[in-house]
Amino acid sequence: MSFSANTSGLAAQDSRCQSMRNFVNELQRSGQLLHVAAPVDTRYEMSAYLAQLSSGPAVQFDAVEGHALAAVGNLFNSLPRIAHGLGTTQAAMQQRIIDAIDKGIAPIRVTDGPCQQMVIGSPDLKKELPAPLFFPKETGAYITAGVIFARDSVTGRGNVSFARIKLLQDNFGMVGIAPNHHLAVMARAARERGEKLQIAVAIGNHPAILIAAALYLRLSDDELEAAGALLGAPVQTVACRTIDLDVPAHCEIVLEGTLDIDVQHEEGLVSEYHGMYEPYGSGPVAEFHCLTRRDDALFQIIQPGYYPEHTLIGGVAIAAGLARALRAAAVPVREVAVGHGGCGRLNAVVSLHAHRAGEAKKVMFALWGSVNLIKNVTVVDDDVDPWDATQVEWAVATRMRPDRDLLIAPGARTDRSEPIKQNGLASKMGMDATRKDADRPDWDRAVPPPDMMEKVRAKLAGAGDLDVADNGRGLDGR
Repeated sequence: MSFSANTSGLAAQDSRCQSMRNFVNELQRSGQLLHVAAPVDTRYEMSAYLAQLSSGPAVQFDAVEGHALAAVGNLFNSLPRIAHGLGTTQAAMQQRIIDAIDKGIAPIRVTDGPCQQMVIGSPDLKKELPAPLFFPKETGAYITAGVIFARDSVTGRGNVSFARIKLLQDNFGMVGIAPNHHLAVMARAARERGEKLQIAVAIGNHPAILIAAALYLRLSDDELEAAGALLGAPVQTVACRTIDLDVPAHCEIVLEGTLDIDVQHEEGLVSEYHGMYEPYGSGPVAEFHCLTRRDDALFQIIQPGYYPEHTLIGGVAIAAGLARALRAAAVPVREVAVGHGGCGRLNAVVSLHAHRAGEAKKVMFALWGSVNLIKNVTVVDDDVDPWDATQVEWAVATRMRPDRDLLIAPGARTDRSEPIKQNGLASKMGMDATRKDADRPDWDRAVPPPDMMEKVRAKLAGAGDLDVADNGRGLDGR
């Protein structure tokens, strides 16, 4: 089933629309939520459900063995679901995110919120949270949908980001961050001042907060302001009980603690977005002094590894940032896609409006310079939907000459998560799959007239015979 084209979606002024569960309830009403009533095991069974249904309905585990809380996953495992959660359409989503980055709305503190209905001191994390053990070679259970809040005590600027948290003994957890992660930078700065970095982990968030947390912004930018712009209203926050931070009032669960960059835990192998394991070594340990939650909190899970929810939340955010960077460089961008096929990190497709010779190569170098993870860049014309892998493959097949349009950049800098890096370097590839006048004088395609396509599309949609709501882009006569 699909959502209706209601662009007001969940991003309304009503504070109830700032919660994840409003979206869960909507999935329930539209038949897109599967309830698993029988007890499930956190050891691999929950992961197997989410993997089997990775592109299907959201899954709610009503009974988790050994735990009082229910859990939910696969909420945002498709582009239409993410767009609807942001109160927009897939076609308008990228511009909506770009506007939110440029015109953020500061959060507003409220006196209380449902995320603090219960307060638990020095929580036993393994007991309190139904966090899954996902894959056989991993050495512990993980929080995968935790959004981490921190603030620099000197500048006062906040930071909101994603990081997996491995549950250790009692109230300790390892935070999986790379040395260049903004959270690590802030923790080192705190250490130099003789402090430990205060952090709060919010679990079970509105999609606006999830997308904002995945954005690649500057260290001085506050992602919570972008989340407010995506909501269309200030994010309502509450003050934490034990630390000097604010968190979204309508999330499900909050962990309050401190991150000590000098205390490290050897993680072992961990799954990554490309579907394999990575040996990242050690990561810093956080001590959580307090857990607050809703009375009937839902523990949110994002299935890690090469699964659509994991790749697309990151890919949608990265693509919007890349489109924004290209426009700042005066590149005539229609849209940028960083889709599931390329792991939501490694491959980018850029669709350009009318452009000059050499613009495609400018795009390639700009993207490689913006995000180290981006490895393969394909540039297409604006009649190709960059999110549609079939259309992109068609453009490469019909418009690219390898001897002329293929660019290889050996020895380029990459990220530690690149699956085939060597000494921090990887070769990168760019493909110019745009029309060239020298190839042929006529690029018209054999499709029915646009007005007739639209007439038939409306008839099919009205009769309920075929879901054609998103077929108005690209190769069908747009």
